Amino acid sequence: MSSLDMSEAVKMLANEKNISVDTLLHVLVDALATAYKRRPGAADEVVVEVNPDTFEFTFLAFDVDEDGNWVNERDDTPKKEEMGRIAAQTFRQVMSQRIREAERDRKFEEYANREGDIVTGIIQQADDRYTLLDLGRVESLLPKAEQVPFERPTPGDRVKAYIVEVRKTAKGPQIVVSRTHPGLIKRLFELEVPEIADGIVEIKGCAREPGHRTKIAVWSNDHNVDPVGACVGARGGRVRMVVNELRGEKIDIVPFSEDLADFVAKALSPAKVVAVHISDDLTQADVVVPDNQLSLAIGKEGQNARLAARLTGVRIDIRGETEPLDQLDDDADYEEGEWVANAETGAMEWHAADGTILTQEQWTEQAAAANEPVADDEVATDTDEATPATEADAEKEAGGDHA
Repeated sequence: MSSLDMSEAVKMLANEKNISVDTLLHVLVDALATAYKRRPGAADEVVVEVNPDTFEFTFLAFDVDEDGNWVNERDDTPKKEEMGRIAAQTFRQVMSQRIREAERDRKFEEYANREGDIVTGIIQQADDRYTLLDLGRVESLLPKAEQVPFERPTPGDRVKAYIVEVRKTAKGPQIVVSRTHPGLIKRLFELEVPEIADGIVEIKGCAREPGHRTKIAVWSNDHNVDPVGACVGARGGRVRMVVNELRGEKIDIVPFSEDLADFVAKALSPAKVVAVHISDDLTQADVVVPDNQLSLAIGKEGQNARLAARLTGVRIDIRGETEPLDQLDDDADYEEGEWVANAETGAMEWHAADGTILTQEQWTEQAAAANEPVADDEVATDTDEATPATEADAEKEAGGDHA
């Protein structure tokens, strides 16, 4: 094979395998060195060099002494006839394996820097452990823990997923993707909202309960651009595309605010907030809402308040307008406890679950402060069953005087 023929063959092979000519030449040099060592009477070590312009190969042979040093350098380039046999043997036995290794390395390098990116794949197969997505030249792994609850992967469906990890294995890169990661929300909005892709609008925070609801906080670097409106789109078209990709997951888009109290109030949307009081250490927010908005602010099973707390990074305590703002956070624990007689005085005392001990008067005042009516039968007496002191008292207890 002439140098021109080899040049063309190398370029065609590189194009077919989608790897660079330089990478293929390195593979070819390593393969020729391996084939050289298989010749009878070959030197202990060899360095193969190639001229990329003329494709002429040079074999520098070395002996290895007792100390492991390479000595006696010499040119041991095979003759053209022998070179042809070595090349043929190389392509048959070594080149295929080395090319596969080069392809695996190239694929790994291609995806290694894409952690945090979004990919589109076709579902190949699914079982109780994981789902395989075909990304084209490689497959990705969607573990059960990264799948949205109640989603049923169907082979042939096209879905988008978020790359969380790229591992290098003997069989090639293993790409682990997720459908539950908050980063998926951000990437989906980048695809649908040009203002986010251009950096005009930023997603400052994201709190998500996959398959149910997501809250994102958005900010505009241009005062002429409404960040919420940009994300929602005309007639809700942009956010609808994201919701459709997430199979109907609800998305709340709220404006980010550097004022923490204002941010907390907006994060509790769609509920309306009357007042927000932030603690000195900025870790607690006491929120007051209209009584008719209390259930909306808390949300089903506390979801709205929980997502708002994750989005803002503070603990949120929500109260109605008629509930005292300065009521202790532990007051709810007073509802759990028992009445116990004082060992010295015999008076009944309320021993709350949190360790607080209240007299009857204190317990009544506490209940009144919380606007809870106190039923007569809720207040314990000094004895389990009250005994009337006289017959007259007994008659009155029974319901009135007898003739």
